[in-house]
Amino acid sequence: MNKAYITVAICFALFIYVIFDLYQDKKTAQKEVITLTEKMLSLEQQIEKNNKIIAQREQEKSQDAISIKQLHEQMKNVLKNNQCANEYMPNNVSDWMRNGKN
Repeated sequence: MNKAYITVAICFALFIYVIFDLYQDKKTAQKEVITLTEKMLSLEQQIEKNNKIIAQREQEKSQDAISIKQLHEQMKNVLKNNQCANEYMPNNVSDWMRNGKN
C-alpha cells in the first residue's frame, strides 16, 4: 500500500508540474502574441503612411506631365507664329540647343 501512495504522489506531482509548465508556456505565448500584434499594427500604420506618400508623388508626377505637355504646346504655338522658327539654324547651334551642352 505504501508503494501505491508513493506512486500516486509522484504521478500527482508530475501532473502538477506539467500543468504549471503548460500554464507558463501559455502566458509566454500570450505575451508574444501581444508583442507581435503591436509590431504588426505599427507596420500597418507605416505601410499606410508610405502608400499615402506614394499616391501623393504619383499625383504630383501626373500633374508635372500635364504641365510639361501644356508648356510644350505653348512653345509650339509661340514658335508657329515666330518667323525665326522657320529660318535655317547652323548645326552646331541646333545641336547645342538639343543636347544642352556648351
